[in-house]
Amino acid sequence: MITIVESPDAPRPAGHYAQAVIHGDLVYVAGQLPIRPHTGERCTGDIEEQTAQVLRNLAAVLAAAGSGLERVLKTTVYITDIGLWDRVNRVYSRVFGDHRPARAVVPVPELHHGFLVEIEAVAARGAD
Repeated sequence: MITIVESPDAPRPAGHYAQAVIHGDLVYVAGQLPIRPHTGERCTGDIEEQTAQVLRNLAAVLAAAGSGLERVLKTTVYITDIGLWDRVNRVYSRVFGDHRPARAVVPVPELHHGFLVEIEAVAARGAD
């Protein structure tokens, strides 16, 4: 069985997709962009601000799914300028702390609305 996840604390999908889906004990979170969920405002600040907002959105979706950042198994980080990677990684490592999920970093030519970063994730739910 598949369960659709919706959180008012993360941006609403702008297309035909869910914020996340749960299948078994796994949560598949759609790519999160730096949009402030309660206002819909696009966060177009520097890469650190955008990354922090993306990770807040990711955390909100995970919470709605009964999971959390500490249960993330894998992330995929899409970034428009690989030269910004060190700055993204500093924010990412501060947010994740000692937890180190598997990760792929994918340089892309552009993202929707001119954003600099997008992150998707797979996380666990339930008891280990």
